[in-house]
Amino acid sequence: MPRGPMSLAAFFFNPQGDHRMSWRHAHAPRHEVFGLDYYRRLAEAAEGAKLDTIFIADHLGIWDSFDSGVAHYANARLEPLSLVAALSAVTKDIGFIVTASTSYTEPYNIARSFASIDHISQGRVGWNVVTSALTEEALNFGLDGNIEHARRYERAGEFLDVTKALWDSWEDGAVVIDKDSGLFADPQRVHYLHHKGPHFRVKGPLNVPRPPQGHPLIVQAGSSDAGKDLAAAHADVHFAVIRSEAEGMRYRADMDQRLAKRGRRPDSLRLLPGVLPIVAGSRDEAQEKQAMLEELMLDQVSIDLLSSWAGVDLSLYPLDGPIPELPNEATFNGWRTWLTLVKDEANRGLSIRQLARKIANTGSVPIVAGTASQIADQLEAWFISGAADGYNLMFPLLPDDWMNFMATVVPELQRRGLHRTDYEAGTLRDRMGLARPENSFLIRQQNAPTAP
Repeated sequence: MPRGPMSLAAFFFNPQGDHRMSWRHAHAPRHEVFGLDYYRRLAEAAEGAKLDTIFIADHLGIWDSFDSGVAHYANARLEPLSLVAALSAVTKDIGFIVTASTSYTEPYNIARSFASIDHISQGRVGWNVVTSALTEEALNFGLDGNIEHARRYERAGEFLDVTKALWDSWEDGAVVIDKDSGLFADPQRVHYLHHKGPHFRVKGPLNVPRPPQGHPLIVQAGSSDAGKDLAAAHADVHFAVIRSEAEGMRYRADMDQRLAKRGRRPDSLRLLPGVLPIVAGSRDEAQEKQAMLEELMLDQVSIDLLSSWAGVDLSLYPLDGPIPELPNEATFNGWRTWLTLVKDEANRGLSIRQLARKIANTGSVPIVAGTASQIADQLEAWFISGAADGYNLMFPLLPDDWMNFMATVVPELQRRGLHRTDYEAGTLRDRMGLARPENSFLIRQQNAPTAP
């Protein structure tokens, strides 16, 4: 059985829900998604349910590669780190995982921003590391197309090395603020990086002391080989696309092998697969709720989404015909995880229209639907088997599905002893059973050869 209680993260990408057209639902919010009160209500409900964290996904552009995404898809959203800065001031215990790209920023900016929020929140922030795979994002940063896949991950690895070194550039206790002597910091405990690598040149030190968690929680979500290797090298939490318990067991075994090659223990990484929970009075009622959302989907949006994942403009092909030949994952510069998923589904003989509707309506993760007890049964099974250390909860419709889960499923999980009834003391790392990182400069000093 996995160590500690079940980890639960309440996820959102679109502020109206994880179904891509949930904004059309009669219960979906409108302009309030651009203000604080809406998110405060969600955060208060999740904190009242004692969830570990809220996970906010993000893109750095408007998705519109192949069709009129601007007109139909709810792309507009607040910048997540700004939102979390506000939410951390109106909450006390719940953590926040914030998405930020290694492709279109610099390590110093990321290190400073996340260290600042970690101090402000008293150790409650995590960084979801993404490399950014959309052409639309690249076009907003002076490029003509997406950065090549291997280069993105090479840059991301160096980016993480530099960012963590910047967090370590101040040792714990380096700030002394001795007013009598005039010494603000102990000079022996503040370190320069003088980093010179293929992608970055950074002098350091950071101008923010070491964060309360040592390093803000590192989260990674890519399931390509490069993504898994990056997670094995750096991540504390891995968000995975897993569609069955057996697949989860294989995925966990694969990640454990990758961790071992890095000298890491299996319990140093929490595996959180995504699920779409739909709570209702029965499974039939849950299916009716999902069907109502699916009726809101537009073909042009679903075809656009499938085209983006596949890297091919599928609107140019007969929609009721077969999926055409798709790019080779080994040379694809977009989302390789999603391309692999599309290819797996295409092998089932679905037409372009059928596959587009399936992916647009259900996404890439499994639906967990039914009564609170039935949903708890499904979550418990994967957790007990070790296929999951917890879940990234991707609610189809906000705020309804979010609020229903907190009010009904969480108490059932608590009754079974699977989820906390109160927050433990400490930081987000502490509550998720993850060790505080040692300072890399201290490790280097300890390993340095002694003078003869």
